Amino acid sequence: MSDERMERLRERIGRIGYGGDYNPEQWPEDVWTDDARLMRAAGVSMVSVGIFGWAVVEPKPRAFDFTVFDKVLDVLADADVSACLATMTASPPPWLAARHPETLPTRADGTRLWPGGRQHYCPSSPIYRDHAVRLVEEVANRYGDHPSLALWHIGNEYGCHVAACYCDVSAASFRDWLRARYGDVETLNDAWSTAFWSQHYASFDEVQPPRTAPTFPNPAQQLDYARFSSDELLDCFRAEKEVLRRRTPDVPVTTNFVPFFEPPGKSLDLFAWAPQLDVVSYDSYPNPHDPEAAVRAALGYDTMRGLRDGEPWLLLEQAPSAVNWRPVNGPKPPGVMSLWSWQAVAHGADAVMFFQWRQSRGGAEKFHSAMVPHGGEDTRVFREVRELGQSLAAAPALVGSIPRRADVAIVLDWSNWWAFELDSHPCSPERLIDVLHAHYAPLYDAGVACDIVPPTADLSAYRLVVVPNLYLVDQAAAANIAAYVEGGGTLLMSCFSGIVDGSDRIHLGGYPAPFRQLLGLRVEEFWPLAEGDSVRLVGDLTGDAATWSEDIRLEGADVVASFATGELAGGPAVTQHEFGRGTAYYVGTRPDPSTMRRLLDRARLTAEVDPVLPELPEQVYARVRETPGGVAYTILLNHGPTEVSVPLPSPMRDALIDGPPSDAVRLAPRGVAVLVAD
Repeated sequence: MSDERMERLRERIGRIGYGGDYNPEQWPEDVWTDDARLMRAAGVSMVSVGIFGWAVVEPKPRAFDFTVFDKVLDVLADADVSACLATMTASPPPWLAARHPETLPTRADGTRLWPGGRQHYCPSSPIYRDHAVRLVEEVANRYGDHPSLALWHIGNEYGCHVAACYCDVSAASFRDWLRARYGDVETLNDAWSTAFWSQHYASFDEVQPPRTAPTFPNPAQQLDYARFSSDELLDCFRAEKEVLRRRTPDVPVTTNFVPFFEPPGKSLDLFAWAPQLDVVSYDSYPNPHDPEAAVRAALGYDTMRGLRDGEPWLLLEQAPSAVNWRPVNGPKPPGVMSLWSWQAVAHGADAVMFFQWRQSRGGAEKFHSAMVPHGGEDTRVFREVRELGQSLAAAPALVGSIPRRADVAIVLDWSNWWAFELDSHPCSPERLIDVLHAHYAPLYDAGVACDIVPPTADLSAYRLVVVPNLYLVDQAAAANIAAYVEGGGTLLMSCFSGIVDGSDRIHLGGYPAPFRQLLGLRVEEFWPLAEGDSVRLVGDLTGDAATWSEDIRLEGADVVASFATGELAGGPAVTQHEFGRGTAYYVGTRPDPSTMRRLLDRARLTAEVDPVLPELPEQVYARVRETPGGVAYTILLNHGPTEVSVPLPSPMRDALIDGPPSDAVRLAPRGVAVLVAD
């Protein structure tokens, strides 16, 4: 049924969706007519409406007034612009907190968060949920048959500001969650290792959230609270979705996941969330001042695609130019907005949308760029918005096409992410996203496409599987990875993997116990490096490494590189082991980028993995999307500052311009081509 809903949405939009968050309640009614004119000029096909509309439509409890959105949705319908209509529950009106302060969220240190911003609600609060569900009933009944309605937008950026609440209401819900997970308190005690530090519980009623404690809180308790908090927010989503399904069973539902590289990006288990959505949606805000911005964005996009096994997804928010929330908010230089938008399409996006349509006059985001800036239509940004709309409309066949399955998979698991970044580890926690990026970037720079998958995925179709870190792994996932290699696959696994089970308890039998036979080694001791220190690697692979090292004892593996300096000088640093019909590489340190590139090139050679296109110039990247009929579109992106000529394996024509097929294409700086064979 989800496929049928999405097919109707694609048919309705007819091309890559284009638009942004539309907040007409911030403007007088006479502006709405001008908005419709400018949307037509820009080629807008869909806008997100009503995300922060709760206080407008319910200014007092149960006193609903939909006058504003009645008129707005009619304006959109007349302009042939579809609505991604929000359930309006993301930011409760002030009256809810005034009447029910118990609905407000609380931090781990007991600080209560108050209205004045947004997301000021406790996800476990039954009062908040009751009011939210009642509002969704009203919205669905009023607009379920409106001609502009194309897609439901539930909530907004769940977990962005309040990833977890620690109030007494949440504590009670946590206990219920634990009862369902463990059944009895002794099973909980075992999972949480409560024999340590006299933490044994006689009853579930004694359990609290991991609030601020005198020293390190119980790590298993912290891990379970992250799981619980993700589930509580998902329950909020499900409650609203149930209303919409009952009233509008044919209309797809989505919600927008927060930017992957920002700290909130790890707050939700997106592999658990994605099956509940008809289509994954994502908000992406690469930093124009970051030289790695395009790589980081691509990693986020590939992750979104991987959440539903390669299906297209929607870019629901990005900035036309500058944001307002970084210490320094640089604008996107000319051409970058278009280039980065097409990058999302190349990695599977079926919509390119922005926050927001018209730049706010007041409020916290008044300096956040918009499709229509404060300066109006006679501005660089709006001219680029209009040009992008035209180019996206020139390739309607891309809608619904599937990015070609990659030969390389990178493993990601949210429980591992949460556990990896807990305190009381051998060294100050690294950010898993940075470790993930360190393994993804060399493949990206080599022009190699990657899929992002959980450790339980079917890996058999991949030539190379990369495990940046799998500190937490259960026996089933470990067996899945071992079976992949035994069956002929090539694995590259990095350090501090296979250490604990799903309750953050050490796998006994020597590190990394679940992978010792697979890797042909044992790690005797962790040897983190002092801040600023590095070690030299020598052997078949030479280079430098930092942050981490391990005292590795060989049990059948061959040495690829050894430590040449430091306390472990002469010991193995990188190994290679034949296991079954496959090969497993292990990296017992953190190589620098150039060394990691050479290592991954070696692993790719072993696995016979090629780039998407050969002979790509530096900073030019290619991805392929295929239609259900088997037509392949190769999207080329020039992230470089100069014009380049790209040789093609066979003559192709550019769908964005009129012209005959050619065996080479010229790309302007920040230029894009959408190539298809005749």
